[in-house]
Amino acid sequence: MTTTPPDRWERVDGSTVACTESIKVLSENWTELETHLQESFDDAVLLGVSKADFKAKMHALVEGLTCDFKELTAPPNQED
Repeated sequence: MTTTPPDRWERVDGSTVACTESIKVLSENWTELETHLQESFDDAVLLGVSKADFKAKMHALVEGLTCDFKELTAPPNQED
């Protein structure tokens, strides 16, 4: 499995995250997570876990994530 990071990351107000460094960090995180998830998935299946059960539990994990940071909107001077 190899997927490309999204071309566009959106803020809560629908504006696009345009900072090159932010996009770089998000892309690196995407690649690292994909690698780790794939390795974990392979391990789980080799240990006897069903593929469907593993995926369901990973979906639940993502749905359960929380964050105490306030979501940001576009800076007033940013043009999309």
